[in-house]
Amino acid sequence: MTQFSFLKPALAGCLISVAPLAAMAHASLETQTAALGTTYKGVMRITHGCDGQSTQRVRIDIPEGVVNVKPMPKPGWTVTTERGAYAHSYTVHGSPVTEGVQAIEWSGGTLPDDFFDEFIFRGTLDASLGEGVIYFPTTQYCADGENAWVDIPASADAPRPASPAPALDLVAPAHADHTGH
Repeated sequence: MTQFSFLKPALAGCLISVAPLAAMAHASLETQTAALGTTYKGVMRITHGCDGQSTQRVRIDIPEGVVNVKPMPKPGWTVTTERGAYAHSYTVHGSPVTEGVQAIEWSGGTLPDDFFDEFIFRGTLDASLGEGVIYFPTTQYCADGENAWVDIPASADAPRPASPAPALDLVAPAHADHTGH
């Protein structure tokens, strides 16, 4: 018997107790922490359909300060973007930008209820956002309904909303001399 063998039952108990939390996740980002001033690869996971129905369309709203956004094409789906003016001017690769992608939508495909899939995009997390949490409201549409994961907590210590928007925790960059790439 090893010195740490007593930890095995405790660890198993912890894993069993958090397993339901993972099952509750509906639309969520694979990587939930990123450094300011860097390019972030967002992988949005859709884990089920709408009350047994297949998902036919997915929309992700892009928060202010996430710039130079590009979605990844997905075989069998049509991807479109909605562009608009930013509230502020940002600098991307030394040039000012005042407008860009504000929403991404994948449509025309089918994601059966008993499967999960990932919808991918990338964007630059402008350093002006500051440390904290930003949200990517996400809606999945089915033939006769939708699941809108769009609720944003009123404050950091507010209770978790019923249909939480996927969250990204922004942290200071580890290497300030190599940001933005």
